[in-house]
Amino acid sequence: MKKISMLVLAICSTGVFAQKVSDYKYVFIPEKFQTFKKSSFGLEAALAKALQGKKYEVLTESMDKWPSEARNNTCNVLNAEVLNDKSLFTNKIILQFKDCNKNVILESKGSSDIKEFEEGFADALKQSLTKVSISNPVAMLPARAAETSQVAQNNTVSEPATTSAPPSSNSFSNGKTDVQKIEIDAHQFILAKSGSSVPFASFKATSKKEVFIVKLADGSTTIGYFENGNIVIDIPQADGRFSKEVFKGK
Repeated sequence: MKKISMLVLAICSTGVFAQKVSDYKYVFIPEKFQTFKKSSFGLEAALAKALQGKKYEVLTESMDKWPSEARNNTCNVLNAEVLNDKSLFTNKIILQFKDCNKNVILESKGSSDIKEFEEGFADALKQSLTKVSISNPVAMLPARAAETSQVAQNNTVSEPATTSAPPSSNSFSNGKTDVQKIEIDAHQFILAKSGSSVPFASFKATSKKEVFIVKLADGSTTIGYFENGNIVIDIPQADGRFSKEVFKGK
C-alpha cells in the first residue's frame, strides 16, 4: 500500500519536473526543414535569429563544431523543427522543440492570411514564437563517455578514443543491461546504457529519503529507490502491474 501511495505521488508530481524550452541554452536547427518540399522560405535563418534574440545559442553546424558541453552530452541540446501546416488559403506552420529522447517539449502553431509564401510563413513563425520564453538555462548535464569517445574519434586518427566512464559514474547491471549512474546534482541522477547516448532512466528525488520519481526512456513515469546498495525501478507492465527491476553494482 505504501508503494502504491508513492507511485501516485510520483505520477501526480510529474508536472513539477516537466522540462521547459527556457531550461535549455542550446537549440539545434537543421539545414532545411524537411516538410517544405522545394523551399522553406528562409525559415531556418528566421528561427535562428529569433531564438538568438531570446538568448539561446543556436547550433547549425556538425556536432564536432559544437561547444563542449553540448557536444559531450546531446541531452543539453533541444532540436527545433518547423512543420508546413499550410491550408488552401492560409500559410500555417507548427513549431516544435524536442529533447534528446524525441519527446516534444513545446509545440506552438502559427498562421497568417498573407498570401505570399515567404512573408506569410514568416508571419506565422513570428506568431508561434510568442510561446517561447527567454532562455534561462538550468545546470548542464555532465559529459557522457560514449559521446565524448565519438567526438574524439572524429577529431583524431593517431590516438584511439577513450571509452572510460566519467569520474562521477558507477557501473550497475540487471544481468541484461549495463548502465552507468551519472550524478547530475544532489537531487537527481541518470542511468545511461553503456555505449548509448540515450538515458535509460532519469531519477529525481522526492520528499522521502532514497525514493525517486523515475522517467524512463519511453516517456513513462514510475518510482525507483535504493535497496541494499542496489538501484530498484518499478517497471510498468501492459496489464497495469509493475515488475521489480534490480540493478546491482558491478
